Amino acid sequence: MDQRDSVPFDELPMRIGLGQFRDPTDARLRFIKQLGVDDVLLNMYRYSPDYPHLPNRDRPLLATPEEWTVDALVELRERVERAGIRLNAIENVPIAFYDHVMLGGDRCEEQLDDLRQIVRNLGEAGIPMFGYHWMPSGVWRNVEATVRGDARASGFDLDAVDDEFTHGREYTEAELWENYERFLRAVLPVAEEVGLKVCLHPNDPPVPSLGGVPQLFRNFENFQRAMELVPSDNHGLEFCLGCWSEMGEDIESALQYFGVREKLFYVHFRDVDGTVPRFNETFIDQGNYDAVRIFELLDEVGFRGMIIPDHVPHVEGDSEWDHRGRAHAVGYLQGLLAMYRARDDA
Repeated sequence: MDQRDSVPFDELPMRIGLGQFRDPTDARLRFIKQLGVDDVLLNMYRYSPDYPHLPNRDRPLLATPEEWTVDALVELRERVERAGIRLNAIENVPIAFYDHVMLGGDRCEEQLDDLRQIVRNLGEAGIPMFGYHWMPSGVWRNVEATVRGDARASGFDLDAVDDEFTHGREYTEAELWENYERFLRAVLPVAEEVGLKVCLHPNDPPVPSLGGVPQLFRNFENFQRAMELVPSDNHGLEFCLGCWSEMGEDIESALQYFGVREKLFYVHFRDVDGTVPRFNETFIDQGNYDAVRIFELLDEVGFRGMIIPDHVPHVEGDSEWDHRGRAHAVGYLQGLLAMYRARDDA
């Protein structure tokens, strides 16, 4: 499969994919294809070895900005395509690539230059989408829960977070918004030039502040502001249902609002029990929202992107990547997709 010569991504139907991995090994790609999945994203989120809030379990890949060359990205894409799979997106550069951008540090302009080049290289390498987040402090999980059948799942409890600053001082929301607008004005023109879609992920957990750093993307109002701040058809959302569920927001209204405005670029499909200030992840057929209704809404607003399971509980005998848990999630989502395709064909 050579995605450059196949049906354009924006003309494909809604479909189930997989992600949350960095290195597309032959074995992993075979497993994905065996599940009947033809679409993936690669997640390049990388933590330093001493990051305290989530373990870094994968080996480094594209660990410096200089490694994100067109040739390296083409090699990744072609490796995926040789397995008969489409590479839909590269999700996240390491935080160290743009921490000064997010926090207004003295290397901000240098990092913006690197980001512009990475965005250009992604587009020139034929990769359709680039997912990003605005979380200088990273994803936080600080508790573990036991869910159905004694499966293990991660969680968060705000009461267990100390007051220590993660970046030396307390930052204001005004600072983070100013830095965010500077970032958009730097990268979106390049994305438009090379035809790359840029996709914003929510803060996780979506609390007002962590370690003295405001968590901007924690509610509907702030996502609305983000999409309107520097208007662009190339800027939209990687709509993480799990994060929206953590927020306690009206997910159905948010899906309708952003869906009809064509701002849903791809979807992370997971759920949690509870909302901030404390919650834990769970199986996608449990949790806060009605998964069947969410799928129905995606169909109603004309969503035609990729849906990936995202995080899954760790089940009996599972691997480090949670192959078994992901297989369960993929099968569940494929069943929902088949149901709606049958209904539309009726």
